[in-house]
Amino acid sequence: MQSLRGILLVVFSMAAFALEDALVKVLTSRQPIGQVILTLGAGGALIFFVIAGDSGRVWILRALKVPQVLVRTVAEAASAATFVTALSLVPISTVAAVFQATPLAVAAGAALVFGERVGWRRWTAIVVGFAGVLLIIRPGLDGFRPEAMLVLLTVVSIALRDLVTRRIPPEVPSVAIAFHGFFALVLTGALILAFTGAPVRPAAPDLARLGAAVLCGTAGYYAIVTAMRLADASALMPFRYARLIFSLIIGVAVFAERPDALTLTGAGVILAAAFYTYLRERKLALPQTLAE
Repeated sequence: MQSLRGILLVVFSMAAFALEDALVKVLTSRQPIGQVILTLGAGGALIFFVIAGDSGRVWILRALKVPQVLVRTVAEAASAATFVTALSLVPISTVAAVFQATPLAVAAGAALVFGERVGWRRWTAIVVGFAGVLLIIRPGLDGFRPEAMLVLLTVVSIALRDLVTRRIPPEVPSVAIAFHGFFALVLTGALILAFTGAPVRPAAPDLARLGAAVLCGTAGYYAIVTAMRLADASALMPFRYARLIFSLIIGVAVFAERPDALTLTGAGVILAAAFYTYLRERKLALPQTLAE
């Protein structure tokens, strides 16, 4: 029963993130990108500051002395800037499809940066997965969109964030880490605004969209953290790919997008490679689990 609840929470969180992406895409067509990032960061940081409690707020200050938290915060800022910019320029279905390469980038980064062992099978899956990314982006072909490269920068930043998160000392509470992640968006948005122009006064519908986006982002984050505490991560991992399905539905239904055959093929290749990598990691971890 706990596993089922965890799965439902993961699916809910992926739906929330996909809806947040759609709201952000609409907002960036009506407001400066920096303003959208700053507002989302301020709303998320405020929510996590409130729910942190006295002990959590103490750790918000202490966490600034933890190098891994600082590196993670910088990676979060970079991923927000590139991801929101990509959403404003690229179809949401394309962004979501390329974003699914993140687990492959995490596996590659674990080997290249932290020296974790990755066998030839997983390296093959990583290469095949990024070949799927090339099918979507299509460098050198008529359908090439240079702005889609921003999503690849997001994937690299998110991979760095996730890898560094593993090295954060366990005594640092998740709420403090989350606060700094959202506060990084405030600084990033302010920096972008400083170079791109003054903010605009949002209309009432846009204020509602901003509020909904903040709620979706924080609810999705809280749901996935709760899910990870209810069920084994290996059982939940496949359901994270539901985000692509939700994004494709939103792209077609809301933004009238029509992903072509190459985009859908590339997305399928990425999902197959990422899922194989997950299965391989689970198989390799099984003997170690039995030994324990």
